[in-house]
Amino acid sequence: MSSPKDSILPRLRSLALVALLISSAALISSCSELGYYLQAAGGHMQVIAHREPIADLLTQADTPPELKEKLTTIRNIRRFASDDLGLPENGSYQSYVALDRPYVVWNVVATPEFSLTPRTWCFPIAGCVSYRGYFNRQDAEEFAAGLRQEGYDTIVSGVPAYSTLSWFDDPALSTFSSWPTSSVARLIFHELAHQKLYLPDSSAFNESFATAVELTGTERWLSRFGSDADRQQHQLRLEREQQFHALTAVTRQQLEDLYRSKQGSTQKKQNKERIFTALKEDYQQLKEQWGGYSGYDRWFDTINNAKFAAINTYHRWVPAFRQILKDADDDLLIFYRHCAELSRQSDAERTRLLEQLITPQLDAEAPAAPAARERSS
Repeated sequence: MSSPKDSILPRLRSLALVALLISSAALISSCSELGYYLQAAGGHMQVIAHREPIADLLTQADTPPELKEKLTTIRNIRRFASDDLGLPENGSYQSYVALDRPYVVWNVVATPEFSLTPRTWCFPIAGCVSYRGYFNRQDAEEFAAGLRQEGYDTIVSGVPAYSTLSWFDDPALSTFSSWPTSSVARLIFHELAHQKLYLPDSSAFNESFATAVELTGTERWLSRFGSDADRQQHQLRLEREQQFHALTAVTRQQLEDLYRSKQGSTQKKQNKERIFTALKEDYQQLKEQWGGYSGYDRWFDTINNAKFAAINTYHRWVPAFRQILKDADDDLLIFYRHCAELSRQSDAERTRLLEQLITPQLDAEAPAAPAARERSS
């Protein structure tokens, strides 16, 4: 069991950050912004107040057998992350919280009507990011509704976990603990990667780096501990993801071309809808190749610029980071060092270097998607 000191110190640390968030908001923000910081601090405090050590849960007689099995897997994944992937060794994912909701946070992403560049919000510690998180879904929906009234394309996405960048010991959550093992591993490796390297004011760099670590880590985990069925399922999931990204990448380019054109707003709006309609039709063709697999149906229910911005944030430079790892002879410690050096470059130079690394890989990494038709006229 945790000692009194163990239980008090994290709370004191939490209170210190809450004070920082509130004081920062009071100094630089309006009353509405102060309310946002209060919900963020309060929501986080509510989560960590319910942490239970996984080691304790595994020894308690009233812990359900299914949960014990999942927590044992999480503990093993956590140990692998530090021992084999060189990710931070700390108290993160050594505790568990059961939540009464499907997601811990809901993120709002917003873009202008004729742009794929997301709006950013700036915060203490995290810097400027291309999303705004809420612990209450209704709050997120209300904020998104206000942005839509201003003319933005918006989405509200449920998030199963988030990283506090080593400020706290992040717990495992019920929002993802029941997932397939490879998916749990991907999430934990991703969030710990943020603790390894985080560049304020660069969401695409941070998320692409973490996604690359997640993919590599999961491949190595499965090669050591996965069954043939696990590896086959993971490979099929990756192939579908790559085909989805190949399909949406074509549409993204067509949207960028449209928005840069000299067409009037009415014509742009019409062609934007034509592009989205054609994308849905192409997706139906892709589903036929998948034997009717419907895992992406919700994404295609409503398509807008914000969805493309969110995809780009997480995947824009993944091929570049994968190439950096390959150039490091798949040595993760060398890879982390090179990525840290890259993070110290100027924004312009870092972008130039990453874009150079992307080009040779794009055709090689993406399985064929249905041929996209011309969508703007």
